[in-house]
Amino acid sequence: MDLREAISNQTDVSLSFAKHLLLKGDEDNNLVLSPLSIHVVLSLMAAGSKGSTLDQLLSFLKCNSTDHLNSFASQLIAVVFADGSLSGGPCLCFANGLWLDQSLSLKPSFKQIVDSDYKAALSQADFQTKAVQVTQEINAWAEKETSGLIKEVLPMGSLDNSTRLVFANALYFKGAWNDKFDASATKEYDFHLGSGGLVKAPFMTSKKKQFIRACDGFKVLGLPYKQGEDKRRFTMYFLLPDANDGLPALIEKLGSQSGFLERHIPQTQEEVGDFRIPKFKISYGVEISNALKELGVVTLPFSGGELTEMVDSLVGQNLHVSSIFHKAFIEVNEEGTEAAAASAAVIKLRGLPSKIDFVADHPFLFVVREDMTGTLLFVGKVLHPLAG
Repeated sequence: MDLREAISNQTDVSLSFAKHLLLKGDEDNNLVLSPLSIHVVLSLMAAGSKGSTLDQLLSFLKCNSTDHLNSFASQLIAVVFADGSLSGGPCLCFANGLWLDQSLSLKPSFKQIVDSDYKAALSQADFQTKAVQVTQEINAWAEKETSGLIKEVLPMGSLDNSTRLVFANALYFKGAWNDKFDASATKEYDFHLGSGGLVKAPFMTSKKKQFIRACDGFKVLGLPYKQGEDKRRFTMYFLLPDANDGLPALIEKLGSQSGFLERHIPQTQEEVGDFRIPKFKISYGVEISNALKELGVVTLPFSGGELTEMVDSLVGQNLHVSSIFHKAFIEVNEEGTEAAAASAAVIKLRGLPSKIDFVADHPFLFVVREDMTGTLLFVGKVLHPLAG
């Protein structure tokens, strides 16, 4: 499986999973997540599994083997997530970490995968007597790797003396718009909330041509980030339903139809008429194991057994995934976008007119994507631009 095909499969999995979370929640609650961060943690779990647990994880991740998953992770880290800030592109940081109880050691085959494919830093930890201190250590790691944006990927109390292993992934992105917005032109306008009310919010605007496309029932806007000297092209896409209450139907299409996003990406710059996008900042956290169970997949890792390929001990027969935590942050303003995400899996011992208007004054979707490979970094929804 080549990288582009693997990314296409990963995007379908990501958007299907994101759909489940995007359609939940209150009418005015914003959401942002990095499906890729979650994907990496689940891939690491698969690499340490066998039997029915491995089969379920591979099926959910739409992959034939752990070799393919591990190769995919390795290529992503090398190709997509190299920092581009030194050559004028977006600043990127992608890090994996693994904390193992000091009473255990990793199987050599699993350690090699962790080291070579996932480039994960391995730390010994004393979960049995210092679970609180280890929680603080992992949170400090996530905060450092996300430039201070994710301060607590693990809630206090999530680790205890039955914890044996924690996987964590952190992703940080900061990109400047290729064409920055003029802050002096930012003005307040009404934003129509999903609940039916109105709120005044600051909107950015521009008279320049935009990558924009009018589709059946919605419009898509692409705002490119300033690129570096390599071939990568990062873009933020806004998917705006025509109807004020059209977001759920658009989420359903995005998460259900394979290749939906790819088919609707604007390829040409068009003259715009009325053009307004709200500034927004979102911080969001979720425990995702329940969402995975609700989807009817990946149930075996949570009930114990078959995570036997991780540690050199009979203890491996009694390991189970107790929880998977995910936190993400994004801020969009006149300068560009700053975003971060972190995920951690806790493994315990068993217990179109000529001018197109684009006025994002009602709930909409957004994604941050690397266009050369099609890699999806972040996805989210804005229901209330001043919340969060």
